[in-house]
Amino acid sequence: MSTTSAGIIGLDRIAQVKLPVSDLAGSVAWYCRLLDLRLWVEIVEDGVPRGAGLIDPQGRFNIALRDRAACASQPDLNGFDVVAFLPGSRSVLHDMVARCARLGIGHGGIQDTPAGALLDIPDPDGTVLRFYHFTDPTDGFTGVEFRDGKHVGNYDIPRLRR
Repeated sequence: MSTTSAGIIGLDRIAQVKLPVSDLAGSVAWYCRLLDLRLWVEIVEDGVPRGAGLIDPQGRFNIALRDRAACASQPDLNGFDVVAFLPGSRSVLHDMVARCARLGIGHGGIQDTPAGALLDIPDPDGTVLRFYHFTDPTDGFTGVEFRDGKHVGNYDIPRLRR
């Protein structure tokens, strides 16, 4: 394996993000509707559907869903943003809000942050999909500090040093 300052050579993208769900069929339908995905793979174990792979029509990303009852520890990600999508512009966030309205899907509204605008959309299990129009530069370091859930400032020197 070769590495450069540009990262690991040949490691091009994330293959999938796998999420535990309580209703596999219902979640497949929900994710397909919200993100215009198609069912790509089904996993059946002992005659019971236990997993699914959903893929973007352009193959840019896929989301795998796993029946929570068949997960090793039955994880609960309610309220947690496991993944953040990077929209090409802020207008995509407005398009997603309109899409949610058409589909009757709840969301947290567009929020402005120091680093850009974001939109959180919880899935039927409460796992948050974040859409983050991140506008800050990524070539340096930025520390972000919160207290009592409120942003209180940024800092320049990492606190997590090896």
